[in-house]
Amino acid sequence: MRRPSVFLAAALLVGALAVPASAADGDEEFTIKDPRITESSGLAASRLHPGIYWTHNDSDDGAYLYAVDSATGETVATITMTGVGSPRDVEAISIGPGNQIYVGDIGDNLGGTWPHVWIYRLPEPKDLRDQTIRATQYVVKYSDGARDAESLVVHPKTGRVYILDKNEKGGHLYEGPAELSASGTNVFRPVAAVPDLEATDATLSPDGEHLVVRSYFGAIAYDWDGGDIKRKQRLGVPFLGQGESVTYTADGKKLMYGAEGADSPVEPQDAPGAEGTDSPSGNGGSSASDGGAGADGLSGNLKTGAIAAAAALVVLFGLRRLRRRN
Repeated sequence: MRRPSVFLAAALLVGALAVPASAADGDEEFTIKDPRITESSGLAASRLHPGIYWTHNDSDDGAYLYAVDSATGETVATITMTGVGSPRDVEAISIGPGNQIYVGDIGDNLGGTWPHVWIYRLPEPKDLRDQTIRATQYVVKYSDGARDAESLVVHPKTGRVYILDKNEKGGHLYEGPAELSASGTNVFRPVAAVPDLEATDATLSPDGEHLVVRSYFGAIAYDWDGGDIKRKQRLGVPFLGQGESVTYTADGKKLMYGAEGADSPVEPQDAPGAEGTDSPSGNGGSSASDGGAGADGLSGNLKTGAIAAAAALVVLFGLRRLRRRN
């Protein structure tokens, strides 16, 4: 019987066309499987190696960075940094222009009493293998006194480095010098308030236009506006336990949220400002404007599938009619 085969062919075609784009883009959820990574405190999407995410442990681990393949959750390279002494409390990682990795040894478990903290910079390796790379170390102080921080971002266009301090009552965005100096002290100055959350990580979009700051249980999106940030919306975040990290995907379409702990999960959410995601998503769920169900009750992927199904049926039934005529 031909009719079942027609429907089967149409169903197979729809299934192929309706696969979410993320399945091919490496921005689906994954689990960090490396038993050495028990306190993943920062996350950065590689621009050089699609689907690879750089992470690190919080403290008491050493000068190590891990490249995790999101397709498998396995570590595919371990970088040992030299030239940085003994890291104290590594809390953040970001990738700047020229595929330079910036590591923020900026945590202060004593509540903001260290006289200085450090930033390390090193080139992202072209080959993903275990290796040792010499990093440049920068000494950092704040213009208004010592503080605890867990969030560091590097502007993808200018290369300027910013730190957000961690305060349960809300903190500030601190701006570093136009160029960091490896020979002197780099003074970071507050340029904007970041109220209403206790920042555990932050990320800048690949085009440098949007900032997302996360806390343990929520996040807020800002328009960057040259560093004079403007609050845009509150974001819902997936509950993963102790939420410590966030990064934009390399294409800027998704935010990847991570957490501390063994076998820690990393989960995606639509990024604010990406196509069809301009509405607030305070409950973490989908809406008509953030890629979820629209007024017609179909999500974006299902709607695409429905259109593809109709097209497939038209083509296949057309072929059937031509065969009958012949």
